[in-house]
Amino acid sequence: MNRSPVIIAVCGKGGVGKTCMSALLTRRLCKDRGKRVLAIDADPAVGLSLPLGITVHRTVDDIRRDLIARLSGGETQDREALVRSLDYDVFGALEERDNLAFLAIGRPEGDGCYCQVNAFLRDIIREIAANFDYVIIDAEAGVEQVSRRVMEMVTHLLLVTDASLKGRKVAELIYTEGVVKGAIGTSALLFNRVQGQGEAEALLSGVTLPVAGIVQENSLIRSFDREGWSFFDLPQSEALSALDDTLTNFLG
Repeated sequence: MNRSPVIIAVCGKGGVGKTCMSALLTRRLCKDRGKRVLAIDADPAVGLSLPLGITVHRTVDDIRRDLIARLSGGETQDREALVRSLDYDVFGALEERDNLAFLAIGRPEGDGCYCQVNAFLRDIIREIAANFDYVIIDAEAGVEQVSRRVMEMVTHLLLVTDASLKGRKVAELIYTEGVVKGAIGTSALLFNRVQGQGEAEALLSGVTLPVAGIVQENSLIRSFDREGWSFFDLPQSEALSALDDTLTNFLG
C-alpha cells in the first residue's frame, strides 16, 4: 500500500491540553470506519495512551536502546539487516484496535544516540505512516521537536493554546518554525479551556495567526482526563459535535 497520508502535528506549550485535543481528533477521525488512523505519541510522558484506552508495551525508544546495546556489545549487522530488524520491531510495537493503530516514541533522542539508528527509525516511521489515511502526532511540549523530527512529514499543524500569554507566545514560535521555515500547508491556532464568551472575544481580538476555533472549558472532558478514562467512551454532546466540526473544517 502506498498512500500520501494527512499528517497532523498537534503542538503547544505543556499543560494547555494538546494531548486531550490529540485524543479528541483521533476519536473524530476513527468514526470513519473506512479510514485507517495512526496516533503517534511523541511526548516522553506517553500521555496519549490513556485517553485512547490503549496500554503501551514497547516504545520506539525501547527498540532504539535495545539495538544500541546490542551494537555496543559487539554485534555487527550490515545496513540491510539493520533496517529489517528495526522494521520488524517497530511494526511489532504498534498497538492496534479496530481502525486505530498507536505508536509511542518514548523518551527523546539523546543518551547513547546512534545517528544512523535514529535515521533508520525515522525512515521506518515514515513507511508505516504510508499505510494509513490519517496520522496524528502528539508532539513534545515546546518548540524543540518542531525542527528536529516532526515538521518534515507534517501536512497540517494544529497549535493548541489556553488563554495564557505564555501559551500564545509558544504557539507563535512554533508557527514561525513550522510554517515560515517548514512551509507547512495548513496551520491554525486552537484555543482550549476558554472561560466564557467574554474571554473568547478578548482572545480573538488580539490574535494574528489563523484560528481553527475555540473550545470552551468542558467539565465532562476534564473529568475523563482526570480519571484516565478513554475518550472513546465520551457521550456525544453539542459541545463535542461543535469540536468535531471545528476539527473537520481545519482538515479541509
